[in-house]
Amino acid sequence: MATSVHDGRRIAWWQEPTRDQWHAWIAAWLGWTLDSFDFTIFVFIMLPISREFNVPLTAVTAVFTLTLWLRLLGATGSGWLADRIGRKTPLMISIAWFSVCNFIAGFSPTFAFLFFFRALLGIGMGAEWPVGASLAMETWPIRSRGFMAGVMQGSWGLGGLLSAAAYGLLYDVIGWRGLLWIGILPALAIIYVRKFVNEPAIWVENRRLQRMQQREVRLPLMTIFRRDMIANTATACWWMASSFVVGYSIGTLFATHLQKDLGLSAGLVALPIMLQNLLFFLSCCCWGWVADRIGRRWAMILPALLAIPVTPLYLLTNDYTMIVVFFALQGCFGAGGIYGQNASYMTERFPTEVRATASGFCYHQGAIFGGLMGPIMAYAATTWQMGFAIPMLIGTWVGLASFIVALLCSPETRGKQMVADLTVA
Repeated sequence: MATSVHDGRRIAWWQEPTRDQWHAWIAAWLGWTLDSFDFTIFVFIMLPISREFNVPLTAVTAVFTLTLWLRLLGATGSGWLADRIGRKTPLMISIAWFSVCNFIAGFSPTFAFLFFFRALLGIGMGAEWPVGASLAMETWPIRSRGFMAGVMQGSWGLGGLLSAAAYGLLYDVIGWRGLLWIGILPALAIIYVRKFVNEPAIWVENRRLQRMQQREVRLPLMTIFRRDMIANTATACWWMASSFVVGYSIGTLFATHLQKDLGLSAGLVALPIMLQNLLFFLSCCCWGWVADRIGRRWAMILPALLAIPVTPLYLLTNDYTMIVVFFALQGCFGAGGIYGQNASYMTERFPTEVRATASGFCYHQGAIFGGLMGPIMAYAATTWQMGFAIPMLIGTWVGLASFIVALLCSPETRGKQMVADLTVA
């Protein structure tokens, strides 16, 4: 991937993309990273919110769950819109949506008010990923698509790192409301998208062909359930549902576990999460590099296998050093490595006519299953008096096993050429 021949000259991979291709990727990267910040800040403040409004912690985790569930609505809607009018406008709408919702939630006079606006945030959050992934992957050269998908997807960890840093440094000063108010800042990214980003040439030509040949796909969500596509759609859904179970078993209540089970301060809670998010980013980049060589599936299966023995090492101990080291290391595997090819693998599996809709639906239906993990684990931890560690361990292991099997049943897409040709219209 280091160099290739272009006009008789050997060029580095980062010189191959055009300026428009870089702008498209940066726009998707910005949207995803800032989306992460606005969403992940909530995992640090669930316990303080529970105490301020005098509601059970399980009720606060239900906010988290509904936010995740509404991602499916936003993702499917924005995917349909992106397949019809283009990727750029839905991306700007999604960023504005989740930024404003987070900001308003900071003024919550009641728990119901907070519940409503954090739940609405899920629509904008879900809307960002399919349009951002389609925009970036449709334009990026094949040679380094897996690597740049890893960098982009791994930037969820950078957003999480920013939220952990904000919590560790600012919580004692501005409280949980102030942390939500900071969430308005991502809206500034809209300026960049509007000024610099163009629609992918593949999508533009595909839409021209649909209109010219009068073969428009008006219901892309129904199309992906046709007989010739149902197997691909089903395994994509299975893969993503499993990955969401893993991710939210690992991360949803880890901060709460440190706060409630171990009684740690804000700074001590933030440290392992910050380190894990940093390694999440780095591992997604590394596994993305691997994916361009051995394929998308094995670049996700291998870290999933490595995540299995790491999980109990940070959950079944009270030693803070072990918690920090092994939870951070989990960022290389189950919390990070298994997600590096989400953008490339999902978008490569579906044709241009339905790509954003299919990506949005298959990706975010997984949030339904991931969203259940918080309440289930909180219920087991509090009602059965078993603490948070055992429920988190069980959820992580079950999710990893399902994830591996789902990918073994799925197709390989490395080297897939994305084209404007009508495939399912």
